[in-house]
Amino acid sequence: MKIGNIVAGALLVLTTMTVTASLPETAEYGPTPQLVAPTKALLPSLHIAKIDPWHVGRKPIAAEDLRVAAYATDLLHPRWLLVLPNGDVLVAQAEAPPKPDDAQGLMGKVRKAIMKRAGSGAKPSANRITLLHELKNGEVEKHIFLQNLNSPIGMALIGNTLYVANSDAVVSFPYQVGDMEIHAPASLVTALPAGTINHHWTKSLLASPDGHYLYVGVGSNSNVAENGFEVEKERAAVWQIDPTNGSHRIFASGLRNPVGLAWEPSTGALWVAVNERDELGDQLPPDYITAVKEGAFYGWPYSYYGQHVDTRVKPNDPEKVASALAPDYALGAHTASLGLGWSGSHSLPTRFQNGMFVGQHGSWNRKNRSGYKVVFVPFINGKPDGLPIDVLTGFLDSSNHAQGRPVGVAIDGHGDLLVADDVGNVVWRVSGSDKKSP
Repeated sequence: MKIGNIVAGALLVLTTMTVTASLPETAEYGPTPQLVAPTKALLPSLHIAKIDPWHVGRKPIAAEDLRVAAYATDLLHPRWLLVLPNGDVLVAQAEAPPKPDDAQGLMGKVRKAIMKRAGSGAKPSANRITLLHELKNGEVEKHIFLQNLNSPIGMALIGNTLYVANSDAVVSFPYQVGDMEIHAPASLVTALPAGTINHHWTKSLLASPDGHYLYVGVGSNSNVAENGFEVEKERAAVWQIDPTNGSHRIFASGLRNPVGLAWEPSTGALWVAVNERDELGDQLPPDYITAVKEGAFYGWPYSYYGQHVDTRVKPNDPEKVASALAPDYALGAHTASLGLGWSGSHSLPTRFQNGMFVGQHGSWNRKNRSGYKVVFVPFINGKPDGLPIDVLTGFLDSSNHAQGRPVGVAIDGHGDLLVADDVGNVVWRVSGSDKKSP
């Protein structure tokens, strides 16, 4: 039998064997989410939205006191954003690098087929960073800023040095404010875990406010260490890097796939958005954001949401489980919460001025789709307060096809929210509905 027929048959089985949600979706959010019992199935649920990119005139749906418009279009898989001091915007355009040992066996082939259906892996990685420069008339010019990178995601600027997190290393380039392109060769800062599996290949990057350190999110090499513990060395962690000499240490660990990184200004705490593990059921465990405590352990792979033991991990480690901290705020199971950014804007309506924006890429391991939107988590006194507020929805159309999938978020020079849509190939701008156009 052809592998295509096997994959098609497996997808049919996987899609029909999922368990219906038993709790309201709101129970999966907040500082004290309700955790259902794990469910086990012969095969896990694989239910991802087929891609049907934005048709002419279509766009996401903004909250009632917001409006949304395309800021830049015709980009190839825009993933991450960095706003420069002069208001120019850098967009990292990347797909997964070659990782020949990741999709092995029938389940690996099924997952690879599903990801292609979702718009991932269909084309080679652009491996570049594009600069968006807004003119006085509001039009946006695109300039190829950096090329020949290796699946870049994270970007950070310290003084006159731009740092880029490729899938396998942090590199640096000289930069002067106003530069439209860089031709200087990359300088290696430090290598990052990669290899032929490189399961969670995206490497986010954030500079400390004083510029002394870089922080990098490094995801795990598996779901729950099924590839062995040796290939997980220094993964599922946030690294702290000294950019002057490339030395690094593990700042916090047990974070399955830490992606978005952001500072909360009133406390100075580093916050991270984390994608949790799969195949425990439709509503377990929730993805989350949390303030990252130095030296802390957050459970992966031995436990989830604190000290809830994952019995699939062999051997388990009761001592590590006992030390695991519960995260601060749940964001719903399988939402794929990736982008994270502090609001820090007084141009948006008041209710969006103190909290975190989160780009939720969307579920694949769940019958009832979750995510596929941008949400705002309000903060009071440095902590999340209340349920998240929908900022952008409508990424799924009436046929449940994905017109786009939000990833990175950032506040631009006007105080508006920018959202990278890696499947729609658009960067969206969200502003207050009563605000005049820039």
